[in-house]
This record gives sequence, structure tokens and C-alpha cells, in this order.
Amino acid sequence: MTGGVVVTVDERYTVYDPGAVAVTGDRITAVGPAGDLSALRARTVLDCRGQAVIPGFVDGHTHLYQALARGLGEGMSIVPWLCDFMWPYSIAVTGQDAVAGVRLAAAEALRAGITTVVDHHYAPTDLDTTLAVARTLEEAGLRGAVARGIVGERTEVAARRGQPEALFRYSAREELDLTRQAVHARPPGSRIEVWPAPLNLTYVDQELVRASVGLARELGTRWHTHCCESGADPRGYTEAYGVRPLQWLAREGLLDARATLAHAVWLDDEEIAQAGAAGAAVAHNPVSNGYLASGTLRLPELRDAGVLMALGTDGPSCGHRQDMFECMKQAVLAQRLHTLDPQVVTAREALAMATREGARYAGVDAGSLVAGRLADLAVVDLTAPHLRPLHDVVSTLVYAARAGDVTTTVVGGRIVHRDGRCLNVDERAAAAEAQERADALLRRAGIDLPSRSAHDRAATPPPTHPSRESADDTP
Repeated sequence: MTGGVVVTVDERYTVYDPGAVAVTGDRITAVGPAGDLSALRARTVLDCRGQAVIPGFVDGHTHLYQALARGLGEGMSIVPWLCDFMWPYSIAVTGQDAVAGVRLAAAEALRAGITTVVDHHYAPTDLDTTLAVARTLEEAGLRGAVARGIVGERTEVAARRGQPEALFRYSAREELDLTRQAVHARPPGSRIEVWPAPLNLTYVDQELVRASVGLARELGTRWHTHCCESGADPRGYTEAYGVRPLQWLAREGLLDARATLAHAVWLDDEEIAQAGAAGAAVAHNPVSNGYLASGTLRLPELRDAGVLMALGTDGPSCGHRQDMFECMKQAVLAQRLHTLDPQVVTAREALAMATREGARYAGVDAGSLVAGRLADLAVVDLTAPHLRPLHDVVSTLVYAARAGDVTTTVVGGRIVHRDGRCLNVDERAAAAEAQERADALLRRAGIDLPSRSAHDRAATPPPTHPSRESADDTP
């Protein structure tokens, strides 16, 4: 790749304009000014003039199977969104539905320059479907992990939140056995790994959380969970157990550097300090947090405590677009609105969270354009009117660029998306299957569909239930 603006996202945020990146096999072998690398010869040369070459994005928290429910759940906060919409949807999902959604979402991710995903998959979680999801991601060209959602038996907290019995399909022993088998099939070092992932610290039984963390330690994987996304989460947990979720993890010696925590919006000062001391990592999901009115992450405090911060889209359902450009921008703007400080988070920090820090979070040797790293890259067109004139390339990427500006995506030295076409996915067939399955699935789940036609009835959002923990999701 030569002739473009090479944004390395190394520790110094070095930019070469014009620059070049040389790749041999699956690794970057040289990065620098285009003139300095002009003597190198390559089998394939990409002319990147008028474009930026950046590290591939890492989506630290997503639910790709939810692609079949894109655009629904309007106007609901997190608990009713789950109870009245997402749980009925998830219970009705078949393995074939899940794979169809994942295939479509994988193509969308690659088109957006995403090269690594942590896919928190929880519907359904039988062994065959879990491995089929991993295989579908790998076949599309992505790398990353399928974090297998572990639920176990229905707890008192889950019952109080209105979570249906049908969601709880396996005993604790079955959950652990299935996860162990999946990890053995996709161990650490696989292109797509499997991680243990207790679905939510709030309502998964404490002993099952303990066993899940133990399984990750035994098998050498990271582990993943939803953590305090809603203000109701720590309140309900404290009512049930007399302690906040992350405080309990830290007290029991379970909070560690293998922990990847999704959301972590409602942490108190003690929990933030505990997360930093343990070396835990957090995936910030600013777009979905805004959509569901979940709250504003305490990003400066987490950063200052030493917590490793990544970004996530939270999937096609409540994030709606797998667009890390949008996530970067929202991560900055939400903090500035919350603190009224225009310097609280910068474009550089947001870009690092989406790339370099995201790679650390996922345990991937990528995330910056440095010799020796995995050749996971994206090429972004800078010639469109909304990207000109070009002054500061990092600011332009974070505030002005969007997923559709990505022209090429490279994973492990192989081009997997180029000029609006994913090379390993039949996108037209994937979209057609997803639409057919989505229509049948939503009918089966009893979810009302707003019309897709402007001439039909007006859209009606699913009902909310104020009696549940919904309107009071914030303290």
C-alpha cells in the first residue's frame, strides 16, 4: 500500500504523508514515508493516493445474531427493551436464523473497516450453533472471539426483572460443559476463539460467574460479560446480595486482567479503582447507550484509573450500524456534553480506543501499523466532499468519516473487502436470506412489525411497562 496518508496509531501517533505499508504473509514488514519504501517490490501494490491507511477497527462488544431485528425497539430503555423485545426475539431464534444474521452482519462489519469482533452470542448457545457462528465469522474473513453467553438457572434477580423462563435453557453444569467443549474446538490462538461469557453480572448466579471465570483461567482465555449497563443493575444486585456487582467480583478475587466488561456505565468510585487495579478492560458502547438512554460512561475516571478502554457497536439491533466512525465521534461528544469540557476526550484517544487499545482488549497482535504486527488494515477514501479540505487527518477520520468511506479491508494480509464488495460473502444472497428469516422470526416471536411501506400503517413501537425497572433506570 503506497501513496496514501498512513495513520499508524503507534504510541506517538505517527502519520506519514505520503506513506507506505509493506506486508509479507500475515504481518506488516515495513512502514514509513513512501519514498523510503519505494525500492521494495511486491506481488500486489495498492495505490492509496487520496486515501488514508489505518489499522483495522476492533469492535469490542457486539451481538451479530441480532442483525435480524435491526430498526426495532424504538423508544424503550434497557430493561423493557430486553423484556418486551429482545428476550422474545432471542427465545424464538433458531441456529439457522443466528447464522444468517451473523453472516449478514459480518459483511457489514468488513465493509466498515472492522477486522476484529468480540461477538457476545447468546441465542441459541448449543454447541453446534456456537461453532457455526465462529465458522461463519472466520469464513467471512474476520478475526476475534465468540463470547458464548452463559445464563444457567433463573435467579431471583432475573425473575424480578421479568425475564422469561424460556431464556434459561441449561443447568449450570450444562453451561460449563458446553462452553468447555466450544473452547476446546476454538482454543486461544484460533482465528476465531471462544470465551466464557456469563451473560450479565446482575442476574447470572454468583457461583456460575465464579465457575465461568475459573474456566477462563483454566483454559487460558479471556472472559466477557455485561456489566452495569443500566442504573437498575447495581441497585437490584445490592438488594439481592448486599454488595455491588464489581465490588463482589473484586472481593472474591474474580476481577482480573482476563475480564472484558461491556458497558460499565454505572460504576461507583470504588469499582472504578478496583477495575483499574485488577487490569480489567471495558468496551464502551456510546451509540447504544445513547439509543437506550442507559447513561454516560465515566470515561475520564476509568481512563485515569488505568482501565483499558475499547469501543463497541453493541450490534446491529441497538447500535443499528456497525460503524466505528460513529462510535468514535459519539464517544468524544458524549463526554464533552456531560462534562462541558472540550478537552476531556480527544480524537486521538477515540481512534486509539477503536484500534490499538481495542486490539489489546481482544488479545490480538494488531491495532497499529507497526512492523511485526498483524496486517489488519482499512483504507478510507478522503476525496468525498464531506472529507475536504483535509487539514488534520485524525480529526477528519473521527468527526467526518463514516463506514461507507472504507474502500478496502485487509485481515491478516488478505484483502477481504474492496470497493464495496466483500470477497468471501455473497452479500445479495445473505441479505435476501436474512430478510426472509427475519420476517418469519418476528412473526414467530409475536413482535409487531411496523410497515416497511410508506403507504401502509404508521409504525407503532412495542409497548413499555412502567411498572418494571424502566423509567427509573437512572438514580
